[in-house]
Amino acid sequence: MRNTLFLSVIFFLSFSLSGRAQSYPSVRQRINLAGEWQSSLGVCRLPGTTDENRLGNGKHDKNITYQLTRLYPYAGKVFYTRKIEIPESWKGKKLFLLMERTKPSTLWIDGDSIGSYGHLYAPHQYELPSLSPGTHEFKICIDNSSTSVPREIQGSHAWTDATQTNWNGILGDFYVEAVSPSYIRSVQVYPQIDKKQALVVATVIADRKTKGTLSVEGYVWNAPERQRVAPQQISVKLEKGENRIEFPVNMGDNPLLWSEFHPALYKLNINLQAKHAVDNQVVDFGMRKFETKGTQFVLNGCTTFLRGKHDACVFPLTGYAPMDVKAWQKVFRIAKRYGINHYRCHSYTPPRAALEAADIEGIYFQVELPLWGEIARKNEKLNTFLLREADKLLDYLGNHPSFMMLGLGNELRGDVDLMREWLSNFRLQDNRHLYCFGSNNNLGWAGPQEGEDYFVTCRVGGGEGYTTHVRTSFAFVDAEKGGILNNTRPSTDKNYAAAIARCPLPVIGHETCQFQIYPDYRQIAKYKGVLYPYNLEIFRDRLKENHLSDQAEAFHRASGRFAVECYKADIEYALRTPGFGGFQMLDLQDYPGQGSALVGILDAFMDSKGIVDPEDFYGFCAPVVPLALMKDYCWKSSQSLQAEIALSNYYETNWDLPVEWTLATEDGTWKYEGVLPSVVPQGKVKNIGKLDVPLSGIKEAQQLLLTLHSGKYHNYYRVWVYPDKVETPDSIYITSLLNQEMKNKLDAGASVLFLPQHDSIIQQSVGGLFTPDYWNYAMFKSISEGAHKEVSPGTLSILVDPAHPVVKGFPTAEHSDWQWWSIIRNSRPMILNTLSKDYKPLVQVIDNVERNHKLGLVFEMAVGKGKLLVCMCNLEAVAGTPEGNQWRTSLLRYMKSEEFNPSEKLSWDDLVGLFHADIQRKKISGVENASDYTEGQ
Repeated sequence: MRNTLFLSVIFFLSFSLSGRAQSYPSVRQRINLAGEWQSSLGVCRLPGTTDENRLGNGKHDKNITYQLTRLYPYAGKVFYTRKIEIPESWKGKKLFLLMERTKPSTLWIDGDSIGSYGHLYAPHQYELPSLSPGTHEFKICIDNSSTSVPREIQGSHAWTDATQTNWNGILGDFYVEAVSPSYIRSVQVYPQIDKKQALVVATVIADRKTKGTLSVEGYVWNAPERQRVAPQQISVKLEKGENRIEFPVNMGDNPLLWSEFHPALYKLNINLQAKHAVDNQVVDFGMRKFETKGTQFVLNGCTTFLRGKHDACVFPLTGYAPMDVKAWQKVFRIAKRYGINHYRCHSYTPPRAALEAADIEGIYFQVELPLWGEIARKNEKLNTFLLREADKLLDYLGNHPSFMMLGLGNELRGDVDLMREWLSNFRLQDNRHLYCFGSNNNLGWAGPQEGEDYFVTCRVGGGEGYTTHVRTSFAFVDAEKGGILNNTRPSTDKNYAAAIARCPLPVIGHETCQFQIYPDYRQIAKYKGVLYPYNLEIFRDRLKENHLSDQAEAFHRASGRFAVECYKADIEYALRTPGFGGFQMLDLQDYPGQGSALVGILDAFMDSKGIVDPEDFYGFCAPVVPLALMKDYCWKSSQSLQAEIALSNYYETNWDLPVEWTLATEDGTWKYEGVLPSVVPQGKVKNIGKLDVPLSGIKEAQQLLLTLHSGKYHNYYRVWVYPDKVETPDSIYITSLLNQEMKNKLDAGASVLFLPQHDSIIQQSVGGLFTPDYWNYAMFKSISEGAHKEVSPGTLSILVDPAHPVVKGFPTAEHSDWQWWSIIRNSRPMILNTLSKDYKPLVQVIDNVERNHKLGLVFEMAVGKGKLLVCMCNLEAVAGTPEGNQWRTSLLRYMKSEEFNPSEKLSWDDLVGLFHADIQRKKISGVENASDYTEGQ
């Protein structure tokens, strides 16, 4: 029976208490069940998994390349048995067994069945029968077999071996608890910051009709301010059964609000006293209001931009998410150094410890139900499972202020009316969170749906070209030539305004920044837990086939540093867009599943790969980011460099600090600088001034660095300036035909520049891809072929020695950068596998881990008496661009210099054979993907 009481509690904030968290003692008694258990597979320790206990036969496949490998895999039922001593003092108490995180379970005590639970996120809490003092046998079955949950759940990140493992065991808190016959089952706290109060809802289970009292005390912690909640005592009347007690709590004139900038937390102790009953519950919560206003998110009245990362539960040492707060704090503190304020959990909900740590660190969480597939009204088994998960997680995790958003799953499709019904019911149950149907449902083609609070997507419905896109990079199957960043001339003045205009809700860019980075094989030694990277060992060994092993570290470094520049471009595209809601990167860290998607600037352990300092990354991923808006990265010395300077302000107040700028050559011999006043309202991106810098003083090709500073925030841009003069061929013979005339020239000792016609070497080359390949080559090669779409060229970056004379007139780092765009896009890198093992091209192209071709963009050799330089770029296609003209000039200057002296000797027949070689093709197949990439095509 429900008995709802409306009471008033006054919080007095005049007392001081330490800002550090202090624990209120629980009146409940517990028997900790951690320790040694006997299982049907052998002796083990709980909490823990069968993998950690090395149970099972240990057989595993060492030839897996699509994910990490479980060393001790097991799927099925495991029975855990132990004798428990029930103390004399527990007579008359109500007993519960709690297992914080496990798989579907069944409990027996002394051979009698107690019941079963099948949910995944919330604890399994069994109400036990009255147990006499003495020894009792507890037997628990944990089932992680393929029949224990609906098959649709098994592809989600709550279950799959692709990220966390499909472990069997019990994790986290594990105990038997004794409580009073009348007890507090739950306490929910609903902050109402507009009223400067919080609504507390306590659910009390009474074993009889009785009177009692609820007392409340508490304090602020995780904040420099020290405030204490004065003890209050409230009389209540309890009916037998369930009693819902609501009371508004006055939080004072200036309650501390929770946000990324000030994650202040309140701790309340709710104490129940009734006849034969004493109980209490301790609750942490934050005073915050998260809502939407137009196309943006608002937290406590401030417009908020979500700088997010995807989380797939990647924890290679254990195969499951940490169950302690400190471990999660370490993770979040690393992410915050790179500017992250938001986590999206892909098709799973993390443990309570993650939310507790996020509360402390000021991280905004989107959690999801465990589904990646389809929602259909007829699928009652799945629907029942999902709704049970949602109901329990809202009750179990709802108080955490970091729990901001809930989605139904990843890239779903199906019954929109049913999804709308579910979200309506969720809001009635708990209005503290925002809700969406799922992340990137229908791959964005269907657009936002009525009933969603916000829209997580890669595109806002169908449309012409890239006008609906809200990320810059795609698989080739999903967007022409891989999207904006690969297929449009680089600039920094574009944004997603056209897409945002199509959506009345806040838009979050879905799974941005999917740029492959060649593996760092030195990380293999770090895998000392339940998972082993046979995939990395196989990729490493493949390099030997084409004699590339000595370049592994260079491949990693060059592809990684180029990927960082692509991260920057993708993130700034979002920051430049007025009214944009945020983004969710995939990912800040590597994703070791789905074909081994090594797309992070951190490895799977959240350790740095050494390719970017967090301070530099934070410069373009922060609450305040100064931005340069330029039409191009490449300029002529006869021009003036023109740029609008803007500032994106998602700090908690208006921004009025000036922007200091410097434009200089690397050696500092040419330099301009200035200061622009800046007044940018909170939650806005605004242009604050212009740069117009004459470049006539630059006589030779130069790389310039534009730096922007405003307060503690900073950003950078590299630009390239080239003189107008163009080198003439003079004594250089240029040809696109491998014919007798070319042979005669070489036989006569000429210097020859060979520009092969691309259509003549399709089988001996790969396509020109500027951006690093998307996600991983194997997976999207298969998807593209299945959808009868173009397959990505699959390359990662160039690799060149910046000091080599071939690029003396074309300033470059060792990796790709924006001045290379037109050159690489109009090229077909040559497959050079048949050349000698020590041969390396002058400008190499890094291939993916599946093919490992030795690829050349520019390479040289001595043929007969002559000297040959081969350039795989179509120079006519780039003629007229500043960088194209300078690239041709740099090649010709090199060929005229004494430094052009190829050491590799090749006969004419060998040269002809190289350009007509029958390239051996590997069979490459990818893992399946639950998303439908034929939709919208």
